[in-house]
Amino acid sequence: MTIANFFETKLVASLKNESAAVAEVFVKLHTGDPGEEGTSNAAAETTRKKVTWAAAASGVIKNSAALKWEAVSTTETIKYVSLWDAAAAGNPLWSGALTAEKALTAGDNLEIKAEELSVSLD
Repeated sequence: MTIANFFETKLVASLKNESAAVAEVFVKLHTGDPGEEGTSNAAAETTRKKVTWAAAASGVIKNSAALKWEAVSTTETIKYVSLWDAAAAGNPLWSGALTAEKALTAGDNLEIKAEELSVSLD
């Protein structure tokens, strides 16, 4: 995954004892690489889903519950996700490619199962 420019600044500022905490995190879908600003290649399905996290271990954190988009509006292939600090607008945090692309037809459902979304630093 790629750390967004906004969040890179927050992480670096944490070395000055400034908080990098994020109250809530939301997942947005993309048809291609969203870039470091998280705005490129946005999917037509614009609903962001709130993610809940399991405890972090060994530099990795995973979603603790499934994320579900039901009856998507457009036929497209989802290839990436981005993480945001708000359900709408807000600031980009991270982005990354899906392990396997998901081709959707209008009306399909998309699910990222529990523990299938992970964020890590190495």
